[in-house]
Amino acid sequence: MSARFRVVDAGLQEGRYNIALDQAMLELHQTGAIPDSVRFIHFQPSALVGRHQALSQEVDLEYCRRHGIGVGRRITGGGAIYLDEGQLGWALVFSRRTLGAATLPDVARRICEAAAQGLSRFGVDARFRPRNDIEVDGRKLSGTGGFFDGESLIYQGTVLVDLDPAAMLGALRIPQAKLAKRGLDSAAARIVTLRELLAGATPAMPAVEEALLAGFEQALGLEFERAAPSDAEQRLAQRLYAESIGREAFVAEIDAPPRGRGVRVGTHAAPGGTITVYLRCEGDPARRIGHALITGDFFVAPPRMIYDLEAQLRGTPVEDAAASVDAFFAARPAGTATVGAADFRQAIEAALATPPGTG
Repeated sequence: MSARFRVVDAGLQEGRYNIALDQAMLELHQTGAIPDSVRFIHFQPSALVGRHQALSQEVDLEYCRRHGIGVGRRITGGGAIYLDEGQLGWALVFSRRTLGAATLPDVARRICEAAAQGLSRFGVDARFRPRNDIEVDGRKLSGTGGFFDGESLIYQGTVLVDLDPAAMLGALRIPQAKLAKRGLDSAAARIVTLRELLAGATPAMPAVEEALLAGFEQALGLEFERAAPSDAEQRLAQRLYAESIGREAFVAEIDAPPRGRGVRVGTHAAPGGTITVYLRCEGDPARRIGHALITGDFFVAPPRMIYDLEAQLRGTPVEDAAASVDAFFAARPAGTATVGAADFRQAIEAALATPPGTG
């Protein structure tokens, strides 16, 4: 039996409002106020960091200010992205039982393979590349990510229909180490657009939407009905925007602390994302964790787990940090998505092995 999804499109919007509408749809789906849905998302120029990323390390804030590029923080994890009118965003908000997939990696594979099947209708060889990309000949055409929150799931992606490489490279701080890992000289070499793949014959956005829906229909057995965003979704999105997601405090709430003042920094590059941990130890000698900040482009579900882990680490004796991490995740066996206890433990141990900054 096919699952029926509503298809909505709120038109071209500022980045932070689009994120607020994502959150509104997730919350309303959890209460049963809206059905399983697909949303197509259109962005004014925006640089968006992942939920757990350190803002100033990922985005050139001065460049964005000078060029009128909005800056926002997503409700999903993953890395920083640049979006404008040349990219099509899409999001599925649906029940855990709709696709019958038990884990987020299973969901990611099924949805990405369906999206790739749809994009292949343009005559390109689009394929899912774990953990969350859709590629053509090794170059990224679409990035995705999502998380479970209770019985509801939001899973999002973007399609690079067209792109201004200069704006992307100016807005984002893309580390050379990330490019070197893939044997690339620049971020532009890592990505590809439909415009390039189709020799300049850029498809219209409605055609890309229909291709994705066709892929979801064929691979996932979904059926669709177009509808406008509900009044409830728009009201809640406006409130979330005004109270949190649209505010500077929300966007800037996670940032790297100054390297001095006794801060220890450790990084672990896990297959599921890079984790960076900032620790300030206290006591005489400094044998207790006084403050912990965890950042990175990983995905966890739900995202608030990271704040809970930071809180658990505060006040923990240094020699007990690894055991504290293991105990935290043992109590939440289904919580993590792309990284696990061992990954966080290695990042924390790396931080503790590093002399504190004195700048």
